[in-house]
Amino acid sequence: MLFSILLLLMLALLELNKNRLIGWILVLALSAVFFYVYRRFLKTRPKWMKCLSYVGWIGAFALLFFLTWPPVKAVPAVSYGNPDKTGIVHVANGDVQGVVTKDGEVEIYAGIPYAKPPVGELRWKEPQDPDNWEGVLAADHFAPMSMQPVNSPIYDSLAQIIGYHDYRISLSDNYVAPVSEDSLYVNVWKPAGEVKDLPVVVYVHGGSLKTGQPWYADYSGEGLARKDVVVVNMGYRLGVFGFLATQELAAESANNTTGNYGLLDQIKALTWVQENIVSFGGDPGNVTLAGESAGSACVSALCVSPLAKGLFRRAVLESSTVAPVSPTHSFRLFDEALLSGKTLMHRYQCNTTDALRALDAKTLVDEAETQHHITVDGYVLEKTPYESYLAGEYNEEALLHGYNRHEADAFLIFDHATLSDFPTRVQEYFGSYSKEVMELYPAQNDKEARAYWSEIWGAVFFDYPHYCLNRLEVLNQVPVYQYYFTKDNGRLGPWHSGEEVYLYGNIPDGSGLYSAYDRELSNAMLQYYVNFAYNGDPNGGTLPVWKENRSSSEVMEFGDNFGMIPEREHALFAILDAMQGYK
Repeated sequence: MLFSILLLLMLALLELNKNRLIGWILVLALSAVFFYVYRRFLKTRPKWMKCLSYVGWIGAFALLFFLTWPPVKAVPAVSYGNPDKTGIVHVANGDVQGVVTKDGEVEIYAGIPYAKPPVGELRWKEPQDPDNWEGVLAADHFAPMSMQPVNSPIYDSLAQIIGYHDYRISLSDNYVAPVSEDSLYVNVWKPAGEVKDLPVVVYVHGGSLKTGQPWYADYSGEGLARKDVVVVNMGYRLGVFGFLATQELAAESANNTTGNYGLLDQIKALTWVQENIVSFGGDPGNVTLAGESAGSACVSALCVSPLAKGLFRRAVLESSTVAPVSPTHSFRLFDEALLSGKTLMHRYQCNTTDALRALDAKTLVDEAETQHHITVDGYVLEKTPYESYLAGEYNEEALLHGYNRHEADAFLIFDHATLSDFPTRVQEYFGSYSKEVMELYPAQNDKEARAYWSEIWGAVFFDYPHYCLNRLEVLNQVPVYQYYFTKDNGRLGPWHSGEEVYLYGNIPDGSGLYSAYDRELSNAMLQYYVNFAYNGDPNGGTLPVWKENRSSSEVMEFGDNFGMIPEREHALFAILDAMQGYK
């Protein structure tokens, strides 16, 4: 019995850690030898000898576990072997050839450079034009994810099991994806064959401006491409590499800018789209810029950046904006950014930018925790988004945006409120307004305190910023459509990012975590998205009418209830308005 339990545990560790196949073979062979020797020679031996043999077996497993650690390997653009290739497409810097999905419906072009690698002297510089290449670039694998802190494969597997509930045992994914500063590449999804003048969606991935990658299945461009939309996403600099700000870096820049390298990368990718998307059948005059979480915060900033004017027409913002008077996350003023950068340089005892650039990327990567904020630098952002909208300075012609019912739950897994600490939490954040908040949320037990704090936290960091943005759009007479995602399922449900697999039409065909109704809801959400990408209005066909949120009081609920409902939390929003001085 003990042997069987330990062997199963060993095999589970190999699977969760994504070890090489040879590791499985060696561990099984080792275990067979151990079992034979134990039964043949050790069964009648003293107990201490039996225990020592088990220790030896486990020790040998540990050695094999680390010797067969998963290799670093680029993520393929499609999951089936020997994929069919696309025709050759010419872009400004050379020829590319992608791959076709197994059903032949969608072409994917992965890993096309849109800027020079921002390494060496180009670290913390505005992105530069990419070099031309000879021959045909094989665009069949995604480029490395941008430099970021990485977890062990076991941690990621457990997160998939506990958080997403959709872990799949497989020997085809026994590798880890690469991480690199050299990550400025775009990926393109398009309908297969000859197409022309299709709308384009450019997507910015989330991850708190610290982590993330552009190939995640939930927001893959495949679903939209099947509906005749061309989709582009990109890697962009993250953490300290994307958002460090110092006086020295500003002085180096011809534009006197620092702190927004990640945003400058996104603008560079949008420029690449303008110059090249016709080759993929897209219309450069009909671009929708979209993002989720920190990606949505970036889109929110680009909506008021003078550098992004004319690069897109519409915007889709999911679960984040930087529109309040004082944005609650992913944002800081210039003086704050410079002080943080100066502190970082002292921490590494670097007196010059050259000394900081000389440090290995792995030495700096954990500074993602201190450097992951959009900055009002006077160049990418001339003022705060709130101030820009009040001045009538913005880039979008129409906006589709919204948030989910349980945005905060994922962030509070290990920090739930209790009845005893609930008043303290409210007091610490709301100060003199805490009495009013406690009256709105009169917790009587631990369960209520936990639920109320999650609702408050979600409102402060996600819901209220969208409420601010909606009013600013209405002020400027921009058509604005807002959603509220509430659909429970066997996976993420209405947690942060739970809407994406629906909105982008990527619910897996074989997944039992979603019902037939989930798939119907996803089809409707995707069609709204497609309609919006085509003409700036999500309505059309037999879909329920999605009204504009002209009064900042009506939103479209996507859940078991599917239709227009009143906006929630107005009483708390009024308190937050008073705290921030929103007018």
